Amino acid sequence: MRVLLVGSGGREHAMATAIARSPLLDALFIAPGNPGTAALGTNCAVRADDVPGLIALARRERIDLVIPGPEAPLVAGIADACREAGIACAGPTQAAAALEGSKTFTKEICDAAGIPTAGWARFDAARPALDYVRRHGAPVVVKADGLAAGKGVVVAQSVAEAEQAITDMMTDGTLGQAGHSVVIEDCLIGDEVSLFAFCAGETAVLIGAAQDHKRIGDGDTGPNTGGMGAVSPPTGFDRDRQEAALDLLVRPMLREMARRGTPFTGIIFAGLMLTPQGPQLIEYNVRLGDPEAQALLIRLESDLLAALAAVAAGELDRTDIRFSSQSSISVVMAARGYPGKPVTGGAIRNLEAAAAIPGVQVFQAGTKLDDEGRLVAAGGRVLAVCAAADTLREACDHAYQAVKAIDWPDAVYRHDIGQRALAAQD
Repeated sequence: MRVLLVGSGGREHAMATAIARSPLLDALFIAPGNPGTAALGTNCAVRADDVPGLIALARRERIDLVIPGPEAPLVAGIADACREAGIACAGPTQAAAALEGSKTFTKEICDAAGIPTAGWARFDAARPALDYVRRHGAPVVVKADGLAAGKGVVVAQSVAEAEQAITDMMTDGTLGQAGHSVVIEDCLIGDEVSLFAFCAGETAVLIGAAQDHKRIGDGDTGPNTGGMGAVSPPTGFDRDRQEAALDLLVRPMLREMARRGTPFTGIIFAGLMLTPQGPQLIEYNVRLGDPEAQALLIRLESDLLAALAAVAAGELDRTDIRFSSQSSISVVMAARGYPGKPVTGGAIRNLEAAAAIPGVQVFQAGTKLDDEGRLVAAGGRVLAVCAAADTLREACDHAYQAVKAIDWPDAVYRHDIGQRALAAQD
């Protein structure tokens, strides 16, 4: 099978690593990829959101299956373009990808399907949004309605914070088009977890779960990011509870999407809050998470490519997904300045020494090779240092040994990934 994997982040490096192990694979192309994926296949200089360019590449390389990694190509309609070109695609149509592309659409689906979620209101102008939060009070969650690369959510603990978020998004345009409309939600209280499943039509097959750490600083302080680390599986959220959450929060969505004539095929990522009243939906994403995918995929024992091919064919009865019983962790090493303007260009060394630590894998994201062939930082989130072990404590110890082995002076990272889960185990 000739495969085109779309994307350039740590998630795609982890996916490429798993796909490269498949006996079904004949050739792997990654667009645009990164220096880490270059060791697993052929990187191609086509942007992840360049749908016409990706289709031209797929035709030229006689691709059998397109696997979109990030959300941008899905929201831009790559699955529809693949269908027109007669190429299989393991992802949802543009209409179905609105589950991630529009917070309003997701809330409307939840209301129609009876899915537990936070109370909400949508605004197209700043003044009524400001009036609403002043009447409602805090805490509230302010969300950009469109795609914002994981940075469009502000959990405002005060009215002043909510006002600032609304002004930033709607008046100052800090998130561009994504923030021209906002959804303001009641603030759910509990533990947040990420649930993943393969879906086709009204059928969902559980992949697994992880727990992300969104804020930049230790102790969940500072601004939200695209994710600073994850553990898998989450403490207290075993497979029985994961299946129950699928029944409550995912399968009703699939039935409602099918009823509307926009059935969902691909990977669903349901962000959940485990509240005292039970699980409630925070949001849907239409792909694997990052850095959750890295923590999940290092525990994968089955054939990811075979599973994705079965999803694309709508044959979920053939979807085999098996993970080891180990615990795993991913620790994101970001560039100083992230989630604002990151410091780029700094050399990164000793990845081989880090990867030699038992159970460790290092996935690249915002990296590139400079003119001298050195690996350097080229983005905000740069590396995901992952470890799997028989216990979460051992996995944490090995991951942080690997982080310390990497020579990159500009790195920032959280020192407490996994500590909340460890405390819950004690």
